[in-house]
Amino acid sequence: MSSVAAPHVLNIEDLRRLAARRAPRVVFDYLDGGAEAEVTLRANVRAFEALTFRPRGAVAIPEVDIRTTVMGAKLALPFILAPVGSTRMFYPRGEELAAHAAGAAGTAYILSTLSGTNMEDVQAATTGPAWYQVYLVGGREIATAMLERARKAGFTALVLTIDTPVSGMREKDLRNGTKELLGRGPAMLPYLPQMLAHPRWLVGMLADGGLMKFPNVLLPEGPMPYADVGRALEQSVVSWSDFAWIRDLWKGPIMVKGVHTADDARRAVDVGASALIVSNHGGRQLDGVAPSLRVLPEVVAAVGDRIEVLVDGGIRRGSDIVKAMCLGARAVLVGRAYAYGLAAAGEAGVQRAIDILRTDLVRTLKLLGCKSVSELDRSYIDVPKDWLG
Repeated sequence: MSSVAAPHVLNIEDLRRLAARRAPRVVFDYLDGGAEAEVTLRANVRAFEALTFRPRGAVAIPEVDIRTTVMGAKLALPFILAPVGSTRMFYPRGEELAAHAAGAAGTAYILSTLSGTNMEDVQAATTGPAWYQVYLVGGREIATAMLERARKAGFTALVLTIDTPVSGMREKDLRNGTKELLGRGPAMLPYLPQMLAHPRWLVGMLADGGLMKFPNVLLPEGPMPYADVGRALEQSVVSWSDFAWIRDLWKGPIMVKGVHTADDARRAVDVGASALIVSNHGGRQLDGVAPSLRVLPEVVAAVGDRIEVLVDGGIRRGSDIVKAMCLGARAVLVGRAYAYGLAAAGEAGVQRAIDILRTDLVRTLKLLGCKSVSELDRSYIDVPKDWLG
């Protein structure tokens, strides 16, 4: 872990810098980039700057309690490792490594449908809660088999994503030749140098099996190829009516990911979801929507205590987690923050990302004069008036 230890790595941005150095541009930009002009991507991060703290002085707090409960699962941390597709591309067996790190830290790991590792191996790698993020790729019959497999593998909750009727326009991926590299034909040749310039990454990827498929999406002809993602998403749009058969099939809790309005939050309550995530997909889908943090108060006000509300997008520091919880989030999801660590140094990088956020979080609570995340509320922050409607 020395390569990511202090003082070399002090924050998530340091891990981002190391990830950019280790991974080819096509891989790093896939992780780091957003849709179109990346307006929402940048806004997600900057939104936290609009909130300022109101600390209590002369408060001695030797220890703070950062535990929480989400969908009945007791977590040692109020942040969860979000589903990130294709993490095996960042580092060999990436999903297993991230899941193992999450379990060791006492928090949950959410596996993406679009992962490169068998779900059984990922679930076995963690001692913490393992949840499965769902795209209905392949149609209802394929999705039903996938959900049955996830249940048998030991996943205890579903995370159903509702904001991906098509893939977002990620211009960096197009410029970097993602389509050509996946095609493996002569058109890929101009883009090969960026991969050859990162021999350590390339050797690791080849040793891990090369260009991955999606082993958890079993089509009649076999695992879904990487190149078919965009087409598969367009053919698998989820609608609110799908919740009926999914709920009948899956007897455990279901979380709805991608809520961005009060109306959709109320719909999530109506269909019987256990929790929802205020999310704009990390700025990777519809560009120009408000940052997730900005929408959080609207959603919390709409649902009250009828459903657990979480949020993701732009979280890079423990103080960001505190601000989100002050606005009513039960917990947060972190995606890029841990994925930078994975791309930089494998499991050691994920562990370092978790440790950075945990340490930031504890320090922020002590400086605020707050002894527990359960006591956080708006009295600890100043919120712009136009955020509250």
